[in-house]
Amino acid sequence: MSAADPVKSRLAALGLLGVLAVSACGQGPAGQARIPAADGPAPAPSSSAPAPDRGVDPCTLLDPSDRSTAGINVLGVAKEINGARACDWTVPATFGVTITVDEKNGLADLEVARKTATRTKVGGRDALKVADKKAADGTCAVLLGMGEKASVQIDVSNTNFTDTSLACERAVTVAGLAEPKLP
Repeated sequence: MSAADPVKSRLAALGLLGVLAVSACGQGPAGQARIPAADGPAPAPSSSAPAPDRGVDPCTLLDPSDRSTAGINVLGVAKEINGARACDWTVPATFGVTITVDEKNGLADLEVARKTATRTKVGGRDALKVADKKAADGTCAVLLGMGEKASVQIDVSNTNFTDTSLACERAVTVAGLAEPKLP
C-alpha cells in the first residue's frame, strides 16, 4: 500500500460523510404539498429493499438509467415523512429530489395552495405541478395520482434556492421516469 492510499481512503470517507450530511437537503417547505399525517402509530422506518406487503417502495422508482437521465449520480436514502415512505437523492452542490409515496391520500385529499398548482398529466395519470413562481425559491413538486386514495409526490429543490423553472423541469423529468413503475 502506498503512502497516498490512506489519504485517498480518508478523502473518500469524508466525501461519503458529506453526502450523508446533506442528504436531507432538497427539501423545503415552499412548493411542497402538505401530506396529512396518517391515523394511528407511524409504521417502522422503511428500508430500500422492496416491501411487497407495503406497496410501492419510493427508492425503486428510479433505476440507475433513470437516475442518469435525471442527472442524479447518487443512491437514494430511505426515510419517512409524516408517516409516508420516501426516498431522498441529493446531488451535492446542485439539487435534491425526494419521492414520497402516500398510500392514504389521493390528489384530492392533499392540501395544495390553488394559486401555486397547475393541473397536468404525466403519462396517462392525473397530476399537479406545484411551484410558487413569485417566490422564485428554486423548488417545485409534481404530485401524481395513484388511484382515489394514494399519491406520489416528487419534490425538487435546487441547492442555491434559485431558478424555479429548472426545479420544475427536473421534477417533471423525474415524474415521467417514475410514473410507468406505479400501479
